[in-house]
Amino acid sequence: MIVLFTDFGLNGPYLGQVKNILYRQAPGVPIIDLFANAPACNPKAAAYLLAAYVDEFPKDTVFFAVVDPGVGGERAPGVLEADGRWYVGPDNGIFELIIRRAKGTPRWWEIQWRPERLSETFHGRDLFAPVSARLAIGGKPDGNEDFIEHPVDQVRRSDWPDDLAEVIYIDDFGNAMTGLRAAAVPEGSEIAVSGRVIPKARKFSDASRGEAFWYENANGLLEFSVNQGRAEILLNLNPGIQVDVRKM
Repeated sequence: MIVLFTDFGLNGPYLGQVKNILYRQAPGVPIIDLFANAPACNPKAAAYLLAAYVDEFPKDTVFFAVVDPGVGGERAPGVLEADGRWYVGPDNGIFELIIRRAKGTPRWWEIQWRPERLSETFHGRDLFAPVSARLAIGGKPDGNEDFIEHPVDQVRRSDWPDDLAEVIYIDDFGNAMTGLRAAAVPEGSEIAVSGRVIPKARKFSDASRGEAFWYENANGLLEFSVNQGRAEILLNLNPGIQVDVRKM
C-alpha cells in the first residue's frame, strides 16, 4: 500500500493530483490517507508525528511523506528503507526519528531520476509520486542508476532530541498531540503547558466534563484533551507551544 503523509491540506487540487499519478502508475495498489494536515512547513515537528504512526503498517508499505518547505532548493529528494518499509520524500529531517528508532540498519538513496516535466514548486506530484508508485509495484533502488546510495548519516539530524517537548498537532476535536512519547516521561512527573499544571488521566471518562488532562494517546504520544471540550481553546494551545516536564 501507499500511505500519504503530507501538509497539502484537503482543500485544493494537490492531493488529487498526487493520487492521479499514483493510480495511473501503480494501478490496484491501495492508497491510505494518513495525514493531509501534518505540521505545515515544519519537517521537524512532522518527523515526530510520522514516527508515532508507522509501526502499525506492514512491511513493504510505501510512505509518501512530503512536508517540503524547501521544494526546489538544495535539499535532496530521496528514498529511505527502514525495517522493511519505504519512505519517499525530501532530505530535510522528516525521516530522522524513523532512522533513529529503527530496529535494523536503515539505508538512504538520493533520487537521481528526473521526469520530463518537473515543476519547481510541486515535486510531490512530479517526482515523489512516480517514485512511490515505482516502489509500490516492486521496483527497488538497488542497482538502479536512477538512485545513488549514500551513508544514512548524511541525512541525519543528530542534534534533535529523542522526544520533542512541544505541541506538534491539533486534531479536529481540539486535542493537542505533542512530540513526547508518554512512556518517556519519568514516573510521577508534573506536566505543565501554557503556565498551567495539567493532571494525568488514563481515559476521557476519568476526567470531569470540561476538565483538561493529559494522557497517552492511541499511538503512544502525550496528548492534551478536555472531556467533551477543546483543549486547544481552554488551554490556548497552538503548534509550537512548549511543554514543561518537571521531575518531582
